Formats: sequence, structure tokens, C-alpha cells
Amino acid sequence: MYIILPLAGLALGWMIRWLYARVQLSASEQRAERIKNDATKEAEAKKKEILLEAKEQVIRERNQQERETRERKAELQRYERRVFQKEETIDKKTVQIERTEQALADKERAIQTREKDLDREEERYRAELERISGFSAEEAKALIIETLESEAKHDAQSLINKIEQEASMAGEKKARDILLTIIQRLATEVTGEVTVTTVNLPNDEMKGRIIGREGRNIRTLETLTGVDIIIDDTPEAVVISCFDPVRREIAKVSLERLITDGRIHPARIEEIVTKVTKDISQKIFEEGEKILFDLGIHNIKQDAIRALGRLYFRTSYGQNVLYHSKEVAVIAGMLAAELGGCNRELAKRAALLHDIGKGVESDSDLNHAEIGMDMARKMGEDPRVINAIGSHHNDIEPTCIESVLVQIADAISAARPGARQETLDNYIKRLENLESIANGFTGIEKAYAIQAGRELRIIVNNEALSDERSKDLAKQIAKKIESDLRYPGRIKVTIIRETRITEYAR
Repeated sequence: MYIILPLAGLALGWMIRWLYARVQLSASEQRAERIKNDATKEAEAKKKEILLEAKEQVIRERNQQERETRERKAELQRYERRVFQKEETIDKKTVQIERTEQALADKERAIQTREKDLDREEERYRAELERISGFSAEEAKALIIETLESEAKHDAQSLINKIEQEASMAGEKKARDILLTIIQRLATEVTGEVTVTTVNLPNDEMKGRIIGREGRNIRTLETLTGVDIIIDDTPEAVVISCFDPVRREIAKVSLERLITDGRIHPARIEEIVTKVTKDISQKIFEEGEKILFDLGIHNIKQDAIRALGRLYFRTSYGQNVLYHSKEVAVIAGMLAAELGGCNRELAKRAALLHDIGKGVESDSDLNHAEIGMDMARKMGEDPRVINAIGSHHNDIEPTCIESVLVQIADAISAARPGARQETLDNYIKRLENLESIANGFTGIEKAYAIQAGRELRIIVNNEALSDERSKDLAKQIAKKIESDLRYPGRIKVTIIRETRITEYAR
């Protein structure tokens, strides 16, 4: 009994659980069936919607293609109409051209006929003219051509003379304006440095110490510096004489240092001269570099820089040659800028180097322009720079406008008031002496001293002197100038012998 009851309970529980599971399974199957039916319905709706959209898209694309087709047909019809119109126009023009060609052909035939008639008339008139004038056609043509040529030459020469006069007047005015502008813009010192060759002494007893025992001090100083030291009766002063300004400057500075130091004997003199030589050499290089820096000029070799620096110790009529070269470079640069069409930097470079031959240590008999040309050629300078150096005193002909600018700038710098110590009276006197020497020879009509006395231009009588005699006369005048006058540089003697024929039209 006790065993049956639990078994019955277990059986009943199992039955209840089985019934509950069947109910749950049936409910799940119903729920799944509903979900499936819902999904099927939704898929059918989506399918219908997609089909509807596809149909609408097809309809829209079909409408678009129809519109494009209609537009293309309309465009094609318009194009065909234009083609037909152009063909009609071409046909009309073709007809007009054919009519015009026909008319031209008729006119050409008429013109040919007329030309033949005119040729016959011309032959008849020519024969009649030849009979009346007595000239053939060729002779008459030559006479007319000769007359016309003569008249044309006369008219052309008159026009050329008028143009030359007007151009000369305008050119002179323009040149004066440019030169006045440059001179007004030029700001420079009125006086240049002058190399001093006199050394002041604190007292006359210093002369004996400079001479030394048996003259050993002065001999040592003269030997080391290559100068002549003149000790005379001039109170408290010693004169140093030497053609080389650098050596003269070394001797001057060395002597001043020895006087200041007080120890004057051969060993001390040698020490001071060696030190001063190094200082002066350094100063030469620094002065050259300073000028190049001030002017903004580059690519100059060291030999040329030293030659420029040596110009610092040279003077010409009291004008410092280095400052003169710098001034010429400034003027040439301003002239080039005012004129336009010139190489301003090249003009400045050529102007700075125009007197570089004066700073070259050379025993050559060439003048400073020729020495400067050789140096510039060795340095590889521009041919225009070389020509400007050689032509600034008219030793050679200028071949470019920069050379002419250097000549003008050199003349402005040398001739400005206060540039040189030569007085006006002495300057005029020297020019008068040049002209008087030339006028002292026979056969001279006129003599002019030009180029600030660097050239003597002489006009001779062509009937009194032949060409060979004129050559001899030039040599005689040059020798006379060399023997009678003292002057810097060279003087060019130019003799002009020409034949002039003058007629007057009344």
C-alpha cells in the first residue's frame, strides 16, 4: 500500500508534465506559424513595392529617352535647315562669281585692246618726239635720269645738312643738361691730399743724430728705403727725395718713428724700416679694398687691389690719384645712369681702373695708359674696360660709349675747381706756350691746345706743305715741346692737312 501510493503519485506527476509539454509545444507551433505567415505577407508587400518602384523607374527612363530623342530630332532638323540655307547661299554666290568672272574677262579683253591702241599711239608719239627733239629715246631717258638724280642729290644733301644741324644742336643741349646734372649731384672734397716729403724735427741737434757717426745712420736709412735724405740749412726740417711715392712714404714714417723713439742706430733703423714697410704694404691693400667697397665693385685680383692702393700715395698736381679715380668712377656711373642704354657697372669699373697703370711697379718705357691696358688684359677684364683704360688720354680710339664716358668723367674730375693745385695763370701759360711753339714754324695756319693741354692740334697750309713735309713737321714740333716745356704725361701732336674748295651761289 505504501509502495503503490508513491508510484501512483509519480505516474500522475509524469502525466501532468507530459500534458503541459504538449500544450507548450502546440502553442510554440502556432506562434511559429503566425510568424511565418506574417513574414510571408511582409515579403509579398516588399516584393510588390519593389516591382512598383522598378516600373516607375523604367517609365521615367523611357520618358527621358523620348525627350532626348525629340530634342535630337529637333536639333537635326535645325541643322538640316541651316545646311540647306548655306547651300542656297553658296549657289547664289557661285552664280554671282561666275557673272563677275565673265565681266572681268570682258574688261580684260577691252583693256588689252586699249593697251594695244595705246602702244601704237606711244610708238607714234615717240617717233614724233625723236624727230622734233633730235634725241633718241635712250638719250632722252638718260638726260632725264641725270637731271632727276642731280636734283634728288641736292635736295637730299640739304635735308641731311638740316637734320645734322638740328641733331647737333639738340645733342649739345642734352649733353650740357646731363653734365650739369652730374656736376650738381657730385659731392666731393675740394682739395685732395698732397704727399708731404718734409719731416719736421724737434730741434737742429736731431740732424746730427740722424746723420750718425761718420754718416752710418743716414746711409743705413737711405740704403734700406731707397731714398735721398737731404739735410741742409733749413731749420728743424729734413727733406726726403724719391721718385717712388711709396718708398718716400716709408722713409718719412720710419724717420718720424725714429725721432719719436729717440734710439737712432743702424739696428734700430733696420727694425723700424721693416715694420713700417709691412704697415705701409698692409695700408696699401686696405686702401684698395676700401675704395672697392665704397664703389661696390667686386672680382678684382689682389695685384690690382695693391696697384689701386699705391695710388693713395701718388698725386697729380696735388690731386690724390686714388681719390681722383674714385671720383671718376662715381661720375661715370652717374653719367651712364642718366644716359641709359649703358652698362653702369662696367663704366664704374673702367673709370676706377683708368689710372691703375700709375700704381704698377714697372721699369717699362710705356705710359700709364698702356701699362694699365696690359695689366687689365692679363687680369681678363672686359675688352671695353681695356679700351677705356687705353683711350682715356686718346692714345687709342674709343670703341664703346663706356670709354667716352670715362674720358668725360676724367676731364670733369681733373678740371673741377680746387681739384688740382696748378693755378689758372700757369695753366693758361702752358697752353699758350704750346700754341706759340707750333706757330713758330712756317706753313702753320692755326694751332689749338686741347684736351687740357694733352693734345696740340695744328692746321697747316696744304699748298705750302706736302704730306711728307707735314710728317717731318710733326716730329720737329714734338721735339721742340720736349726740349722747351715741362709737363706731366704725354702731349699728342696732330697735324691736319686738307684741301677745301668753297664756292658761293649768288
